[in-house]
Amino acid sequence: MSGEANPFESLQEQVDDAAAYLDVSGDVLERLKHPERVLELNLSVDLDDGSVGRFRAFRSEFNGDRGPYKGGIRYHPGVSRDEVKALSGWMVYKCAVVDIPYGGGKGGIDVDPAEYSAAELERITRSFAEELRPFIGEDTDIPAPDVNTGQREMNWIKDTYETLENTTEPGVVTGKSLESGGSEGRVEATGRSTMLTAREAFDYLGKEMEGADVAVQGYGNAGHIAAYLLEDLGADVVAVSDSSGAIYHEHGFDTRDVKEHKNETGSVTGYGGADEQFSNEDLLTFDVDLLVPAALENAVDGDLARDVRADVVVEAANGPLTPDADDVLTERDVAVFPDILANAGGVTVSYFEWVQNRQRFYWSEERVNDELETQIVSAFEDLIDCYEALDVPNFRTAAYVVAIQRVVDAYMDNGNWP
Repeated sequence: MSGEANPFESLQEQVDDAAAYLDVSGDVLERLKHPERVLELNLSVDLDDGSVGRFRAFRSEFNGDRGPYKGGIRYHPGVSRDEVKALSGWMVYKCAVVDIPYGGGKGGIDVDPAEYSAAELERITRSFAEELRPFIGEDTDIPAPDVNTGQREMNWIKDTYETLENTTEPGVVTGKSLESGGSEGRVEATGRSTMLTAREAFDYLGKEMEGADVAVQGYGNAGHIAAYLLEDLGADVVAVSDSSGAIYHEHGFDTRDVKEHKNETGSVTGYGGADEQFSNEDLLTFDVDLLVPAALENAVDGDLARDVRADVVVEAANGPLTPDADDVLTERDVAVFPDILANAGGVTVSYFEWVQNRQRFYWSEERVNDELETQIVSAFEDLIDCYEALDVPNFRTAAYVVAIQRVVDAYMDNGNWP
């Protein structure tokens, strides 16, 4: 496993790969490989012990040709300028491939939330929200949760913004609690779109989900929800992992029970129903029908890809495969269904939340899930049409061809303001 691949360079390489199948001029293509603006901040926050903490924070607004910038905010000690630039670019193409009217943005704070109290995290979040205030809004840039953030942090951002602006604007962020204007179905959305993509992929490839062996790397929100939804389809989730390691059971886990164990102990390791324990990297090379990488970027590099034995990979995480890994898996005929489709459920239901906020009319969970399924299945069909019509080498390239063409069309229709 490698953490050395630059995620921003990976994004640019993916765009170049897809552009070879499009009639796009080099200058327009170059525009689509760089963010429009990046905000970099040093937040000074009073800590509980009376000292002042300094935290580096970022917000990248990559492209707004199709609508307001949209993307999450992550709290993680690995957050960097290049990471948020890459993630904001992936959001542009994620929104385009599922055809929702957003551009792409992303933000983050270089912080390990486990090292700070809830009161300190609230002050950090509100300080960030105050700095973001001139740039965000329901028609301009709409943050959402990401790694180590959730409803709590989105509620704090919304409250800070509304208080300072002296307004009511629930659509300024998505991923809020229901009581603060959130949407039914939002918590499950990323895992649900991963399941839907896997279901459609197996159907397209002529494979049976019933009895299929599945390994899920990463047992956070997206990973564990994808796991139990795949189990509900009849799959056997034989291996799961988190930062503590991986566990295996040849007949498949009760995925909900594993989650209860993780909630109680903080990790999946030590679960009583496991036959064996392994490393995270070991899990990625298990002989399974479906591998779901659901952790952080660059989980699989070119070297590790040679040992991947899954028939199908569906990416629940952002950028879990490096470009070198993509090349290796393409050569080995491993079907990889990309993050910009598979994990797009989060931003799709965020869009539904935004629509509900603006209308002040809220949907049932059943309607949210039905609308999400319609959107993901339609996007999958568009990807397959492109894959077959243009004879592109893999499904990721097909997804980017569809997405880039939609962004280019919007740019050309709008014109370039001097």
